[in-house]
Amino acid sequence: MADTAGGLRTGTASGRWVLLTTVLGSSMAMLDSTIVNVALPRIGQDLDADLAGLQWTVNAYMLTLAGLILLGGALGDRYGRRKVFVIGVVWFAAASLLCGLAPNAGVLVAARALQGVGGALLTPGSLALIQASFHPDDRAKAVGLWSGLGGIGAAIGPFLGGWLVDGPGWRWAFLLNVPLAAVCVPVALRHVPESRDPQAHGRFDVLGAVLAALALGLVTYALIEAPALGMSSPLVIGCAVLGVLVAGAFLYVERTRADPMMPLTLFASRQFTAINVVTLCVYAAFSGFFFLTALQLQVVVGYSALQAGTALLPTTVLMLFLSARSGQLAQRIGPRLPLTVGPLLCAAGMLLMLRVGEGASYVGEVLPAVVVMGMGMVTLVAPLTATVLASVDNGRAGLASGINNAAARAAGLVAVAALPLLAGMGPEAYRSAAEFGATFRRAMPMCAGVLVLGALIAVTTVRNPRAGADTPECRTHCGVAAPPLEPERAPGQRGQSGRESR
Repeated sequence: MADTAGGLRTGTASGRWVLLTTVLGSSMAMLDSTIVNVALPRIGQDLDADLAGLQWTVNAYMLTLAGLILLGGALGDRYGRRKVFVIGVVWFAAASLLCGLAPNAGVLVAARALQGVGGALLTPGSLALIQASFHPDDRAKAVGLWSGLGGIGAAIGPFLGGWLVDGPGWRWAFLLNVPLAAVCVPVALRHVPESRDPQAHGRFDVLGAVLAALALGLVTYALIEAPALGMSSPLVIGCAVLGVLVAGAFLYVERTRADPMMPLTLFASRQFTAINVVTLCVYAAFSGFFFLTALQLQVVVGYSALQAGTALLPTTVLMLFLSARSGQLAQRIGPRLPLTVGPLLCAAGMLLMLRVGEGASYVGEVLPAVVVMGMGMVTLVAPLTATVLASVDNGRAGLASGINNAAARAAGLVAVAALPLLAGMGPEAYRSAAEFGATFRRAMPMCAGVLVLGALIAVTTVRNPRAGADTPECRTHCGVAAPPLEPERAPGQRGQSGRESR
């Protein structure tokens, strides 16, 4: 996504308005992703939803977001970044209102899918607006401010979510987005300059986006419904087979069309392919961990929603304060070692969670696991993002980042669907502390095993750059839901040419 160079400065009133707008918009999606897991047990109780209903509450959002996020960025380039961003914020807020008013689990799941559509429009748009609006000399500082303020929002998300669930109720975890949008939209329309890519065209890979979302949806449905319907159910088998066939059709479309949303030529870079496989492993494990741990802390340990949200806070705080240093270290020593050690640390943190059961001590059992997990995430996420950017030509860095972000979300989607099935969780598992605790102890080693696989792939396939190569840094706060989206790098910006030694 090429950008239209802007002239705003970070120290001016106009620059501060743009930062406020983009932080508010991105915070809506970021807060939502961190709050919902904490609210799941209460949602299940109030709406009489089984475990599959809770899985769909998470996955309906990730499904549409993962399938449409690349298309959302392209729409902003063509029709105006501010326009598409504002539409995304309004859409997200309207869907959030529907979530908050949902009378049953079916309506909630449908509203969450609509939320994902809004998220696909506003998530790439917030960073694109900064890239397009600020003077090149202030762009990096503006991105840093946006990232830091957004990181603070992510850090308070679990705490805020727990407080809302225990206080006003879980519905306010969604309704909170409405007043945020009410502030964001007028400020954007009044103070944020419009921008678009003059080279962007009106041809969009809508078919590719639909096929990607359909393939993910069919496979997800088969995995989530298998415990209730049985693995031999014709519906489960049919959806799984059809999902694989649709995925094949998606790859065919991306290979043959002139302007695909995911050019398969990018995967000619062995480094790009390797780092995306590592991404699939680590973010599948992360998503499974946070989904199940939020339930474990409340269902088995007996924490309130506030206590559960606060218990997971150290991972986000460590990411907020140490991601930049991790990126700098990886620049000096190369990405291979951090991308090997990081997943192993995360795997160790997940195995430490096996000690967390009924009546577990926070300081003695929960905190060590969460801190080790957080340090592993710190070690690997910033180098992972920087390596993605360095593995392709400079002009395609934003596209590569978007593909990597979408891959992480797709991996999380499949993990949340598959992990309860593989661990033997029944439809009512989360209602029984004994049953959920037993299956949780089976699930954590599975997540750890996927991370070990990611570490093995990294150590055998990821290459350190040549000595003296100027490699890009991860300049944004690294969240726990997916690798951060990165802005395009205009000619002359810091970063290597993107041509790796193959």
